[in-house]
Amino acid sequence: MEGDHSETRGKVGDQVMQNPQALAAIQDRLDDVSHTPSTIESLPKSVKRRVNALKQLQVRCAHIEAKFYEEVHELERKYAALYQPLFDKRQDVVSGTVEPTDEECEWQSDREEGEELAEELKKKATVEEKKEEPAAEEDPKGIPEFWLTIFKSVDMLSDLLQEHDEPILKHLQDIKVKFSEPDQPMSFALEFHFEPNNFFKNTVLTKVYKMKSEPDPADPFSFEGPEIVDCEGCEIDWNKGKDVTVKTIKKKQKHKGRGTVRTITKQVPNDSFFNFFNPIKVSSDGEMDEDSEFTLATDFEIGHFFRERIVPRAVLYFTGEALEDDESFEEEELEEGEEEDHEEDGDEEEGDYDPKA
Repeated sequence: MEGDHSETRGKVGDQVMQNPQALAAIQDRLDDVSHTPSTIESLPKSVKRRVNALKQLQVRCAHIEAKFYEEVHELERKYAALYQPLFDKRQDVVSGTVEPTDEECEWQSDREEGEELAEELKKKATVEEKKEEPAAEEDPKGIPEFWLTIFKSVDMLSDLLQEHDEPILKHLQDIKVKFSEPDQPMSFALEFHFEPNNFFKNTVLTKVYKMKSEPDPADPFSFEGPEIVDCEGCEIDWNKGKDVTVKTIKKKQKHKGRGTVRTITKQVPNDSFFNFFNPIKVSSDGEMDEDSEFTLATDFEIGHFFRERIVPRAVLYFTGEALEDDESFEEEELEEGEEEDHEEDGDEEEGDYDPKA
C-alpha cells in the first residue's frame, strides 16, 4: 500500500510541476511566506554563519545534481538506440510495409472472463454465417490514421488540431525522438515523418528543443533538473495554395476622394497544428509579454509530452488505454466570460485607401 501512495504522490507532484497555473499559485504562496519573519532572523549570529555554510554546501549539491542529469541524458541517448529498432518495426506495421506474423499478433487479455462468452458468440456467428453469405471484409493497408487518431484523442494535441489539418496528418507515418550527440549541448529533436503528399514537399518536419542542466547563478536553489530553454522549428515547403497556416480574407476599402469602393484580398495567420513548427523565439534580453511566455511554456510542455509519453507509448494512446490514468496535462476550462473571440472569415470593416497605393 505504501508503494501505491508514493506513486500517487509522485504523479500529483508531476501534475503540479507541469501546470503553469498551479506553479503560479505556489509562487504566490511562497511570496507571502517570504514576507513573514523567518526562523533564521531569530538565530544567534554564530548560528547564522553556520547556516550560510550549509547553503554553500547546498549550492555544491546542486552542481553535482546537474552533472547527474547530464549523465542521465547520456543514458537516455544510449537506450534510445536500443528502443529504435522496435519503433522502426512499429512504423513498418503502421504504414503497412510489413505484415506481422500470427504469433506477433497474439494478445491475451481477460481470457479467463471471456472464454465462455467468446465461445457462445462464436457459435451464434456460425449460425448467422449459414443464414447469409457475408460481404468481403475490407482489408486496409497497415493501421489507417494511426497518428491522427492519437492527435484527436489527447486533449493537449487536439487543442492545436484544426479540421483543415486532419487530411495532412493522415499522411503522418512516424514521430521520432533524436537526442543530441555526445559533447554537444543538451537537446532533443522531434522528427515528424510524412509519406509523399500534395500539401508540402518535405518528407520530415523537425522541431528542436534546447535544454540546460545547470543551476542559475542568481538562484541556484531553484534547480530541479534539466529544463527546456528554447526551441527551433523548420520551414515547411508548402505546395501552392496548400498552406493551412495562413488564410485569405477580403477587405473593402473606400477611396478618400471619389468615394468608390474596392475589394482587396490579403493573407493573415490561421490557426493550425503546423504553426507548431514556427515557434515563438525566446528574446535575447529575456523580456517577454505574458501571452508570449504562456505560449512558449505551452510549447515546451507539448515537446516534453511528445518525448516522454506520446512517442514511447503511441499504441496505448491509439487504443485509449494510456488516457485512463494520464491526467498530467489537463487544461482548465475557461470560466464564463473568458472565451476567446474568434474572428470569422469574410469582409472586414471598410477603410480608406490611398489612391496612389
